Amino acid sequence: MFSDRTNWKLSHNRYTQALEEVRTRGGEVLDLTVSNPTRAELRYDEAAILKALSSPRIFDYDPQAKGLLAAREAVAAYYFASHNVALDPGRIVLTTSTSEGYSYVFRLLCNAGDELLIPKPSYPLFEFLADLQDVKLVPYPLIYDHGWQMDLHSIETAVSSRTRGIVLVHPNNPTGSYVQPQEAEWLNAFCREHGLALIVDEVFLDYALDGKPHASFVQNRGALTFTLSGLSKISALPQMKVAWVAISGRDEAVEAAMAPLEVIADTYLSMNAPIQWATSALLEQRNAIQPQLGERVRQNLAELDRQLARQKSCERLLLEGGWYAILRVPVTQSDEDLAIQLLRERSVLVHPGHFYDFPQDGCLILSLITPPTVFAKGMHQVLQ
Repeated sequence: MFSDRTNWKLSHNRYTQALEEVRTRGGEVLDLTVSNPTRAELRYDEAAILKALSSPRIFDYDPQAKGLLAAREAVAAYYFASHNVALDPGRIVLTTSTSEGYSYVFRLLCNAGDELLIPKPSYPLFEFLADLQDVKLVPYPLIYDHGWQMDLHSIETAVSSRTRGIVLVHPNNPTGSYVQPQEAEWLNAFCREHGLALIVDEVFLDYALDGKPHASFVQNRGALTFTLSGLSKISALPQMKVAWVAISGRDEAVEAAMAPLEVIADTYLSMNAPIQWATSALLEQRNAIQPQLGERVRQNLAELDRQLARQKSCERLLLEGGWYAILRVPVTQSDEDLAIQLLRERSVLVHPGHFYDFPQDGCLILSLITPPTVFAKGMHQVLQ
């Protein structure tokens, strides 16, 4: 009686079953997959956050499809302060999450059965979003050779008459690789030639390993571009549910996209008022939280490199940004079997590479925002 689009395999896999078994028998599990910053032992300005949510303006209902102007101006101010980009608030649409933003853009661009090109490896959420929007995902590989590069030739061969856009993750999760300027230039020309849009996920944009700013696609004019980001990573506040889609490109293309996108947003109703009025203050929290996360990532990365230097069988792949590291390991079994073995025998939780669509075995994914004592202890167990 249910639609085919929700015909997912929902039974617990072997990895989840193993985790439940280990937790049932008790004892410490060293979790090297931490992705929730609110549980990563960071210091938040609780008073300022609570005060931001107490504005008396929340009692007035002022539904604006794109979001309250004050909140969109706060987003524009963030881009100007952090990325030196003057962004028109009228070209920003607020959403409760980047997932909702993806849904808006997928609906805007695609008819049922249309295609989007998507990087592989990458974050596993896309498959579910595409299923719910009746969109087909066509992967293009990221290639590792002393650093990550986009396989541009594979994009040329993957495009079809049903292709509507190319998804970029800048920097990618979990590879930590940014789209390079020459790649962006090529993508713009390719999209113009084939009438495609760019859909760019920039949630980790601020977390460059070298601390230097990388160009945002919110100023991209070479092709119609939808840039997604939000508070979840910028201010490490995933529970506050503030995200956005910024539209850029040639003026006529942006105007043509904005009109139906605003109707889509209006149909789903505007996000809640308290969080919109708090957006400016919550974005300001990045000034206190991003240095903590940057230091945490660098500290854990240094610890990882220190432990790796003692042995020769494992290595980490190069990364430029984000919160994750990829550990390349000898292929003696599947990544899932290895992750389950580490869990059962060493009480260490890591993600196998196939969770992120790595095409071959031999990769484990580690969170670099894990509390340092847990990270050091867990890595010791893994490398043993």
